[in-house]
Amino acid sequence: MANTIKVQLVKGLIGTRQDHRATVRGLGLRRVNSVCELQDTPSIRGMINKVSYLVKVVA
Repeated sequence: MANTIKVQLVKGLIGTRQDHRATVRGLGLRRVNSVCELQDTPSIRGMINKVSYLVKVVA
């Protein structure tokens, strides 16, 4: 696992758009404060940018 990135869900999904909920689910995040370690690829970066108001990148 060369380049990985940790993403944390910092805001709840109630009241968000359906496709944003699906994107968060696609990142492997379930509940608030859950953290998932993912490969650092352009597609994952795009998913993070799409829901940037819900997630943060953890060092």
